Amino acid sequence: MISRDTADDLATAAQLCASEPIRIPGSIQPQGFVLVIEPVNHVVIQVSDNVSDWLGVAPDALLGKSLDQLFERADRLVSSLRSWVGEAHHPYHLGDVQFKDGLRGSQAIAMTAHRSGDVVIAEFEPSSDAAGIHGNLYPMVRTFVGQLQDAKSVEDLCARSVQEIKRISGFGRVKAYRFDIEGNGEVIAEVADAGYPTYLGIRFPASDIPAQARELYIANRIRVIADANYRPSALVPALNPHTGAPLDLSFAALRSVSPVHLQYMRNMRTLASMSISIVVDGKLWGLVSCHDAQPRQVNFQTRTACELLGSVLSLQIETKEVHAGHQRMLGLRHCIVRMLAAMADRDSVRLGLADVAPTFIGFARADGAAVVGEGGCQLLGHTPPREEVEALVARLAERGGQEIFHTDNVGRDLPELPTLAESVSGVLAVAISEIHSHYLIWFKHEHVRTVVWAGRPTKELESSGALSPRQSFERWQETYQGFSTAWDALEIEGVSELRAAVLGIVLRKAEEMAQLADQLKKSNRELEAFSYSVSHDLRAPLRHIAGYAELLGDFDGSRLSERGQRFLDHIGESAKFAGTLVDNLLSFSQMGRSALHYSTVDLGALVEATCREMRPDYQHREVEWRIQRLPTVFADATFMHLALRNLLGNAIKYSSQRERAVIEVGGYESDAEVVVFVRDNGVGFDMEYAGKLFGVFQRLHRMEDFEGTGIGLASVRRIIERHEGRVWAEGELDKGATFFVALPRRTPAASV
Repeated sequence: MISRDTADDLATAAQLCASEPIRIPGSIQPQGFVLVIEPVNHVVIQVSDNVSDWLGVAPDALLGKSLDQLFERADRLVSSLRSWVGEAHHPYHLGDVQFKDGLRGSQAIAMTAHRSGDVVIAEFEPSSDAAGIHGNLYPMVRTFVGQLQDAKSVEDLCARSVQEIKRISGFGRVKAYRFDIEGNGEVIAEVADAGYPTYLGIRFPASDIPAQARELYIANRIRVIADANYRPSALVPALNPHTGAPLDLSFAALRSVSPVHLQYMRNMRTLASMSISIVVDGKLWGLVSCHDAQPRQVNFQTRTACELLGSVLSLQIETKEVHAGHQRMLGLRHCIVRMLAAMADRDSVRLGLADVAPTFIGFARADGAAVVGEGGCQLLGHTPPREEVEALVARLAERGGQEIFHTDNVGRDLPELPTLAESVSGVLAVAISEIHSHYLIWFKHEHVRTVVWAGRPTKELESSGALSPRQSFERWQETYQGFSTAWDALEIEGVSELRAAVLGIVLRKAEEMAQLADQLKKSNRELEAFSYSVSHDLRAPLRHIAGYAELLGDFDGSRLSERGQRFLDHIGESAKFAGTLVDNLLSFSQMGRSALHYSTVDLGALVEATCREMRPDYQHREVEWRIQRLPTVFADATFMHLALRNLLGNAIKYSSQRERAVIEVGGYESDAEVVVFVRDNGVGFDMEYAGKLFGVFQRLHRMEDFEGTGIGLASVRRIIERHEGRVWAEGELDKGATFFVALPRRTPAASV
């Protein structure tokens, strides 16, 4: 992690580093020399110009020469090249070879070779006694592996490794550092001789190793610089005579290195270095870096042993990290099971997670969490205020296309939510709906920390435009504010699994609801058919009862006693009420069966006409009508007339106990809908029972006080819902009530 100012300083330097031709430098380090061999005829096509120092002949004198002209026992050498080098890119030690008489290097010299494109690169270095290393290689590796298996942590692994590599190589300081997600290296193990500066716990910026160098560290896992003050030896000719291209020296042990890096070493008071790559899961995890204040030659056998130990270390680190990752993921999945069980018990994502809040929050090692869904916003633990969480959800919904969002710096990544950054620094959010803005969100507080760098992490440009590394490696501190601890990759993977599981539950529930809806729809159709049939068949008998009761009163009423006359009146009134009830039921059932015929409806004119129509119902009462200007809607005029008649009749009826009834009809519009309300100053109702108002036969007052069948408001709801609208009511006991009807805005074209 680098601050913004430092990142700006490094931008130009990074571009220059990335453009350096480190794979094709055109030269080598002079502690050995190179012959480039054409693999078919085995003739020399390029040489390093320092061959004159080693063999006492000019470079041009070797070009075009075959191996049997240069080497003793060349047939064995050719056989080895064919058998062992083949397509191998990594150098293979062919053993000690001897040049023919007449060449200064007639004594034995160590030769390694590897394939590079269509040529073989042969490297020659002074021979050494291999018995010391090779004779002890197996017991050394066996002991080393045993030590690593006993290590309790990655840091312990690295500490044991640097000790062993220092013992084998003899370098004055050996350190191991691990790269973070941004490529910065932190020294986690170190061993050094007296007088060497130590860097344990110190960080080196990612810019110290450009991207192309990191790629090369993965391909070629060991690199040695014997003397930072060396004079490079150029290749002769500079280009491959067959291809006209520069020679790729990526795998050459003698490959020349960047002048910028050599200056970097000198600034660090280091004249020799060896780097061993730690590669985990195919990625550069870190490096073992060996330094010495004096030039130091490292022979092939020692390099091979150190490279082998580096490979063993890489495998051990990978094993430990994979094991730790599996344990962590197992723990996360246990948490997922507990959370899913809680959701199933409560049949609700929000309520279930609230029941296991510590598990839900601890799942991502957060300080607080929120569940945003149909039930609202549930806050758990230490979270921002509700309005800030809702603003975050709105912003996440606007972004779209991101199932999981995470940041360890809200101020940097969500600058449009400055107040959120004042509350938390880290946010991890996952969408749990493909349609709605439903999220699971975790929050982390700010974690202020100080990072100690090995010198200020900058590189400078000289007046000539050349790149210059930093001059000082003295400790340089930088404090980071506004950041939380980072969200772990396994936590993000666990959140993804949790999302999939929750979506599965939601989908399953949606399928169950759809199945129930189909069953309910079928039952409703059957019920409507039944109610239509029954109400239709009951109309005639009820009319007969009412008619005969009336005739009986007319013809024989004088012969009945007062008690009998009262019974007869009750029969007639009950028959008439039952007839009205049947008519209303028939009308109610027809509402679900009849097709809607949309047209433009002037609600103002419709209300006025309905008031005139209902005048006989209130002609002996004092009623004040307050009718506002009402909008025009696109709806079924007949059904809207019936709905308004029921609402107005309701207002007239429940204000009947007032000396002066006041009934107000008004409306308002929004972008999405048109709302109409009917308000009265009648008896009102208790809001606790508001949910019952629009049900069939649901009454909040006694029938003796207010006549009615209990179907009127149910009819209003059915009509409005068939128009894809909604209804609700507000009231207070003895202070009146207001009934609202909302219809979606429609145009004639949209309703065809």
